[in-house]
Amino acid sequence: MALDGALSLIFLKNNLLISFLPFLCCLLSLLSSCQGNKQFYDYKYPFIKKASSFSSSQSSSSSRGSSESAFDYIIVGGGTAGCPLAATLSQNFSVLLLERGGVPFNNVNVSFLSNFHLNLADISPQSASQYFISNDGVFNARGRVLGGGSSINAGFYTRANSEFIERVGWDKELVNKSYPWVEKVIAHHPNLAPWQKALKDSLLDVGVSPFNGFTYDHIYGTKVGGTIFDRFGRRHTSAELLYYANPKKITVLIHATVQKIVFDKSGKRPKAVGVIFKDEKGNQHRAFLANNPRSEIILSCGAIGSPQMLLLSGVGPRAELEKLNISVVLDNKFVGKGMADNPMNTIFVPSNRPVDQSLIQTVGITKLGVYIEASSGFGQSNESFHCHHGIMSAEIGQLSTIPPKQRTREAIQDFIRRKRELPHEAFKGGFILEKIANPISTGELTLINTNVNDNPSVSFNYFSHPDDLARCVHGVRMAAKIVQSQHFLNYTQCDKKTVEEILNASVKANVNLIPKNTNDTKSLEQFCKDTVITIWHYHGGCHVGKVVTPDHKVLGIHGLRVVDGSTFNESPGTNPQGTVLMMGRYVGVKILRERLGKAAGV
Repeated sequence: MALDGALSLIFLKNNLLISFLPFLCCLLSLLSSCQGNKQFYDYKYPFIKKASSFSSSQSSSSSRGSSESAFDYIIVGGGTAGCPLAATLSQNFSVLLLERGGVPFNNVNVSFLSNFHLNLADISPQSASQYFISNDGVFNARGRVLGGGSSINAGFYTRANSEFIERVGWDKELVNKSYPWVEKVIAHHPNLAPWQKALKDSLLDVGVSPFNGFTYDHIYGTKVGGTIFDRFGRRHTSAELLYYANPKKITVLIHATVQKIVFDKSGKRPKAVGVIFKDEKGNQHRAFLANNPRSEIILSCGAIGSPQMLLLSGVGPRAELEKLNISVVLDNKFVGKGMADNPMNTIFVPSNRPVDQSLIQTVGITKLGVYIEASSGFGQSNESFHCHHGIMSAEIGQLSTIPPKQRTREAIQDFIRRKRELPHEAFKGGFILEKIANPISTGELTLINTNVNDNPSVSFNYFSHPDDLARCVHGVRMAAKIVQSQHFLNYTQCDKKTVEEILNASVKANVNLIPKNTNDTKSLEQFCKDTVITIWHYHGGCHVGKVVTPDHKVLGIHGLRVVDGSTFNESPGTNPQGTVLMMGRYVGVKILRERLGKAAGV
């Protein structure tokens, strides 16, 4: 797109973004209006259409089996895995990709690193980020836009550890071909920010060595990883992998909210044959598979959405389904179970000088199962005073000044309204992020009701296993040493603080709904429990061997697969995004090879 280059030049400096936002919005509006009903992305992705454009002939149940109106594959969820999967399958077969959200291309909160926190803070029904609060009291987010989690995350790109690839039994040769397929379109070498350089030097000082330079690979020590933000601070999401799609064989419907899967239960096993979805106007449609035994519905709704969709469609624990009067298609007690999230705790680092905005670029990979990362500078724009920033929050006193029983969503919103009175200095600085790899603690996901638009009930049971807590304590100690290192003291121009002073500031900056204790800064165990937050690495709910087979087919059902992080027993590497992107390509190629053999050409 010619427009991309021009817009990118506008945003060469992060501090110019706010000034140009009104101009950008007007420009996008003008461009859209001067092209009639077409959006500027229509010319690059002409197969992306609104759900209401789905024709009546396609919607009719009598059309099932028609080569013109039925599909070889229907993919539910145009997220991190769904887009590369759809693009790959469309090389040889007809594909319908259904995404409940809109597109990321004309959303400035999605597209630019400077607006990362504003994207998360938008809790409107149209937001690309659907927030939810786990039963643990931790704020969380789900992607609700084409591109899914890759449209709302911190952008860090890295490959899985080799042991993970072995444990899941993937073909290493195909894995090593699938990663570059993704990387040449959306992965970038970061311009290392000063905050990230200070972290790199500090990690080496505290013994997280050697320094492995820039690499996508998961290697013990300290490294600089990739990013899906380019040098202009512009985000590139999995939606751009649709560049590979065959436009003659793919249809992508946005604002298409799938209600449930349709099954044919006349045989020995239920068979997935179609889906029911609503468009942006609230009208209901049915889409069906072609009458071919190899046609499939594939769920790529993410670790929250895929188990939720199975449950809504009647696949799950019988007792739970019957409570909500859902007709049971298959009784499987494991759907929604074994949910896990990599717990994260943050150390707030104040600064006496302005701090450039940066998301994760540097990471310390320790042999004790602790990862150390950092972020900085997401509290300094005028707009920052109107929202909470989730994991980026530096909102000193937000919850510590509110009695535990009064820590409600309303209380938080009230604080946000009063936040303009806070001194600007309270928003300087950044965070050292400490997170646990492969948590042993697990929880579950259950339905609250039968409305797919509502979040299910989710528990992760952070630190319920003592080994997770012990690793967190180790990580917090390491993070505190990093804050005390000369590299950060020189950069922030702050005096050296004691560990207790560092933790006290971090407790105040933390945002969750977990009541704080008086001994937070004296007991590292208590600090871990009370200040736990997320960085969206949740997984599970559709585990291999319990809900799906090793090739991701749903056990006991024909024509249904799950391809996303809900099938993982652990989150791959330091950050799962790269591997989930690769997974979409990988599984797509496997399916093509199964059906076509050498004729697949991939």
